[in-house]
Amino acid sequence: MSREMIINVAQGEECRIALLENEVLQELYIERKSRQRLAGNIYKGKVVNIEPGIQAAFVDFGIGKNGFLHISDLHPKYFSKAEDESHEKIGKRQALKQRPPIQDCLKRGQDLIVQVTKEGIRSKGPTLSTYLSFPGKYIVMMPWMERFGVSHKLENEEERQRLREILEETKLPDNAGFIIRTAAEGASKKNIKNDLAYLIRLWGAIEKRIEIAPSPSEIFQESDLVIRTLRDVFTSQIDKIICDSKEVTEQIKDFLGIAMPRQANRAIYYDGKVPLFFKYNIEKEIAKIHSSRVELPSGGSVVIEQTEALVAIDVNSGKYRKQIDAEKTALKINVEAAKEIIRQLKLRDLGGLIICDFIDMRSEKNRKEVEKVFRDAAKEDRARSKILRMSSFGILEMTRQRMRPSLELSVNLECPYCNGTGMIRTQQSLAIDIMRKISASASKPNVKRIDVAVSPAMASYLLNDKRQQILEMETSMEKKIVIHSNIDMYGDAHNIVCYDTLEVVVKQ
Repeated sequence: MSREMIINVAQGEECRIALLENEVLQELYIERKSRQRLAGNIYKGKVVNIEPGIQAAFVDFGIGKNGFLHISDLHPKYFSKAEDESHEKIGKRQALKQRPPIQDCLKRGQDLIVQVTKEGIRSKGPTLSTYLSFPGKYIVMMPWMERFGVSHKLENEEERQRLREILEETKLPDNAGFIIRTAAEGASKKNIKNDLAYLIRLWGAIEKRIEIAPSPSEIFQESDLVIRTLRDVFTSQIDKIICDSKEVTEQIKDFLGIAMPRQANRAIYYDGKVPLFFKYNIEKEIAKIHSSRVELPSGGSVVIEQTEALVAIDVNSGKYRKQIDAEKTALKINVEAAKEIIRQLKLRDLGGLIICDFIDMRSEKNRKEVEKVFRDAAKEDRARSKILRMSSFGILEMTRQRMRPSLELSVNLECPYCNGTGMIRTQQSLAIDIMRKISASASKPNVKRIDVAVSPAMASYLLNDKRQQILEMETSMEKKIVIHSNIDMYGDAHNIVCYDTLEVVVKQ
C-alpha cells in the first residue's frame, strides 16, 4: 500500500495538504492566509457574562466575538475563590454533577486563561476550555493536571509498557500531566525525551507571558498548517512528502530532522510545469467534494446535505440493477456507501450530529454487516466519533468531533438570491405578495406616495405585467406608486417605503 502526502503552497494565498492512499484522496486540509485560525490558540480573556441557566460563561478574548465556556470545561483551579491549585488526574475529569454552579466559580471581569477548542460556526462563537494542552510529536502536555496516560489507540501492551517506563524514569514537572500519543509507537527514548523537554520549555515561556500579558490578549499561537499536519498526521507509513515550494520543503526537512531524523529524506521538492494537484488528479476530487451527490462504483450514490442542526446523508440505489435479489442489491450498495461516507466526512470536515439513511434491508445479519464496515472505516478517522446501532429502518446515527467549520462553510458564501435555502419564489408569486403589501400601504389615509425597491428582474415584471393593476390602484386610491430597480437586490428581496404629503416617511 502506497501512501503520499502532497503539499501545495505555490500560489502563496492558500496552503492545501492532501493524503493519498493507493493514489486515492483520503484526507484534505486547507488553510488560507486571509482567514484567522483560532483552534489551539491560548488567550488571556475576561469574563463578560455568566448564564446560570445553561451553566456557561461568555469570555472576551480579544477577537471581537465572545467565546463560550461551559462548566464542564472549567478547571477545578477556578472552583474556589482562594488560589486553589488542585490538580485533576489525566483521564479522570470531575463529573458534571460533582461540579459547583458556574456562578459560584466565576464573576464578571475575572481573568481566565482559555484555549480555543472549536472554531466559531455561523452565528456561534468559538468554544473555549480552561483545560490547556500542548501537542508535541509524541507527547501531549496538559498543565495543571497530574500523572500521565497512553493513547487508547495504541493497542500493543508491550509497547505501552515501554513508553510508560520511559516517562517513569524521567523527572516530570509537578504542575503538569502528559499523554503519550499514538505516533510514539516505535519512537526512540531520545526522541521522546527531546519532545518532552521542548514541551516543558514551551510551557515555561507561556507561564511568563501569562503573568505580564494584559487581558484580553493572545498568549500562544498554534503552528501553521504544514507543521501541524506533520506533527499530528505524518507517520513512518507515509512513503513520500511532495511539496511545490522549495522554502516549505526545507522547513519540512528541518522539522523532521528534529522530530523524526530517519524520515527527513522523504521530503521531496516538486518543480514540474504541471501544477502539483493536477499532476496527482487531486483537483478533480476536490471538485467532487463541493457537490452534494457522490457517485459510488456500482452506480449507486450518496447525497450529503448540511443543515444548521445536523448533516443528513441519504444512500440511493441509482442505476444499479444487476442483482435480481433486492436484498443483495441493497447490501452491496450499502457496504460501498459505508466506506464512502466516512471518507467524505473526513474530506469535508463534517461534524456534529450526522444521520445516515441507508437503503432498507430486511435481514438483521445484513444490517450488522453494514454497521461493522462503517465502524471499521471510522477507526481510520482521527476525529473522535460515537456511532449508534443501525435501526430496522436503515438509519444510523453518529456524532463526530467538530474542530472547525466544514470545508463547505470555509470556502463558500451563502447565496444572496435564496439565502442558503436552495429555492427562490417565482416572479408571479413574489409579485402577488408585493402587490398585496402595496395595497395594504395605500389603504392608509396619511400615505401619499409609495416607493417600492426590488431587483431589476422583478422591477421589469411589475412595470410590464402588473402595470395596468398598478395604474388602477393609483387612480382608485389617489396614491402615487413608484417602482425602483435596485441592482444590489437579489431574488425575493424588496423594500417598501411610504411618504405623506410633506414627504415624511410613514411608519409601516
